[in-house]
Amino acid sequence: MVDKAELDAQYEETRLIIEELLEDGSDPDALYAIEHHFSADNFALLEKAAVEAFKLGYEVTDAEELEIETGETLMCCDVISESALNAELIDAQVDQLMKLAEKMGVNYDGWGTYFEDPDAEYDDEDGDDIEPEDRVH
Repeated sequence: MVDKAELDAQYEETRLIIEELLEDGSDPDALYAIEHHFSADNFALLEKAAVEAFKLGYEVTDAEELEIETGETLMCCDVISESALNAELIDAQVDQLMKLAEKMGVNYDGWGTYFEDPDAEYDDEDGDDIEPEDRVH
């Protein structure tokens, strides 16, 4: 069972991310790419979790290696949905994916998204022109 304190901390983080985006002028009516972060020290476990997330309807990125502060190397991927900046909708995803991560033996490392300029005229609907420094969280 997912630790209630960890879940509550994620819910609080969701509200902080949304608040910061809106305070910075991000478009409140836009659809956002919500990138939930999974990691594991075992590629096979991460792969199984990614497949299960895909079956739940999420887009999943290819696994990448990430060296953390301790010098360990983890495998990580993003589990992506498209959503309004609605805390309850994102909370439901967080709850679902934290439970999946726990079941599969991988880490759920929170979520992030990108600033959406309400005045921008986007040529690229896939968002490939978004710079990594524009990411929140």
